[in-house]
Amino acid sequence: ASNLDYLIIESTYGNREHGALQDSENQLAQVVRETVARGGKVIIPCFAVERTQEIVYALHRKTEAGQLPSVPIYVDSPLAINATDVFRLHIECLNQDLRNHALAHDDPFGFHGLAYTRSVDDSKRINTRPEPCIIISANGMCEAGRILHHLKNNIEDRRNTIVFVGYQAENTLGRRIMDGARKVKIFGDEYTVHAQIAVANGFSAHADHSELIDWVNQVKSTLKGVFVVHGEPESSLAFAAD
Repeated sequence: ASNLDYLIIESTYGNREHGALQDSENQLAQVVRETVARGGKVIIPCFAVERTQEIVYALHRKTEAGQLPSVPIYVDSPLAINATDVFRLHIECLNQDLRNHALAHDDPFGFHGLAYTRSVDDSKRINTRPEPCIIISANGMCEAGRILHHLKNNIEDRRNTIVFVGYQAENTLGRRIMDGARKVKIFGDEYTVHAQIAVANGFSAHADHSELIDWVNQVKSTLKGVFVVHGEPESSLAFAAD
C-alpha cells in the first residue's frame, strides 16, 4: 500500500509479541508428548475455519517427523469438518508449503490416527475412551459447541492438558481458564481446573506488536492519521502510544 491518508489498523496484540509459528508447533508437540506420557488427553479449543486446518497440518508434519507419539486424534466439530472439505477442494488457494504437502499426500488433511467425528454419538464416545488422545473441537473461545462437553469431562483430571492456540477475548470461558481460574462454570455446574494449561499463540492470525509497527512504518510517510481498533483497551492504547 502507498499514498495512504488514513489507516485503520487492528491491535489485538498491540502491546506484546506472540511466539513464532515454528516455536508453537514444537511447543504443541512437546505438550502432546508430556501429556501422553502421564496418560492424559490433550484438549485443543479451536476455531473451525483455518485454525483447525492449521493444527491438523502441524500435527501431520510432526507425526511424519516422528515427534509425536502414536495416539488417536479427533477433529470433533461439524463446522470444522465442512470447512476442511472446502480446503480440500481448493488446494490452489493454500500457501506454497501446504500445496507441496498436498501434492505429496492423497489427503492433505487426513492421516493415520486422525478421525473426523460428525455425529453426536461419536462425539460422546470420545469422552468414554480411557486412553490418551488429542481432541480438537470448536469453538475456539469455549463459549459454545462440543468443546464444552470435552472440557466438562476432562478439566478436572490432572493428567490432561488444555492447549489454547488462538486469541481468547475478555469475559470468555477460554480467557478465564487461560488466565488461571481455579473454578469455572460449564453448563451451569462448577468445575475445578486441575488440568494443565498451555498457550501456543504463534498460531494466531493476528500480527503482534513488532509486525504491526513494521507495517505502519512502511506507509507512514503520507499518513495524516491512524485509527487503532479491534483490541482490548490496554492493548490498543499501548499500541497507539507507540
